[in-house]
Amino acid sequence: MTHWKLGIIGGSGLYALDGLENVHSETVETPWGAPSAPLTFGTLNGVELVFLPRHGAGHRLSPTDIPFRANIAALKMAGCTDIVSVSACGSLREHLAPGHFVVVDQYVDRTTGRARSFFGEGCVAHVPMAQPVCARLARAIGDAGEAVGAPVQRGGTYLVIEGPQFSTRAESELYRHWGMDVIGMTNMPEARLAREAELPYASIAMVTDYDCWHEGEASVDVPSVLRVMRENTDKAKALLARLAGDLAARPRDPDPVDSILDTALITAPDARDPAVLERLRAIAGRVL
Repeated sequence: MTHWKLGIIGGSGLYALDGLENVHSETVETPWGAPSAPLTFGTLNGVELVFLPRHGAGHRLSPTDIPFRANIAALKMAGCTDIVSVSACGSLREHLAPGHFVVVDQYVDRTTGRARSFFGEGCVAHVPMAQPVCARLARAIGDAGEAVGAPVQRGGTYLVIEGPQFSTRAESELYRHWGMDVIGMTNMPEARLAREAELPYASIAMVTDYDCWHEGEASVDVPSVLRVMRENTDKAKALLARLAGDLAARPRDPDPVDSILDTALITAPDARDPAVLERLRAIAGRVL
């Protein structure tokens, strides 16, 4: 058993957290460059956390330009035990109206231009992704959301597109036909990289719009997203505060993801590139 140290990745609209104590910031550098912004360290309702705004200060980074590897590596290097992602998203389901939260449990990744792994030539690893979200963390998020009165759906599939453009109507209808629940641009490769860094990961997807499929609603645009986003952000902050208090009251038992690399590395030890290993120690030092 150990204590929790949550990495919170804030998405569109969530650029800071309220109620933090013992706050300080650090500018860090990882083997994959600098993260989106300096890390903010603090304590929230008895739990240590590290906050990172995914898009940087002032939302200066588009989804494709987010330094995903540096972000996850920075949280790992900061000693985080788990990651909670907060993201704005569009709804592909009638019942998931703007203002609803979805505790994601599956992904379909349609991104194309992003580095998807810490590993590669010189040291290869294959982590399992059948269950990409930490079930115990997702349960805790769902409980916290319900406790603060947020409209929460437990479970849902998040389709990740490259962006930064929104979907065409034909694409939106196709994704609905596939059975997707929400659509966004940021949770991949973030969830994949968290798994490789042995960090249990869960995501709160905050619905801001109906994408562009809903005939009774205007197509998604930035002003409408921003309006709902402001309302969602207040609920998200309340949810995170309750989540922190709930986790402070229970010990953190080991999770299978904590040791996922034990059976993932496939490159023979004598064939591993020493320079690659030196870089990987930032996220996989436990097994290297």
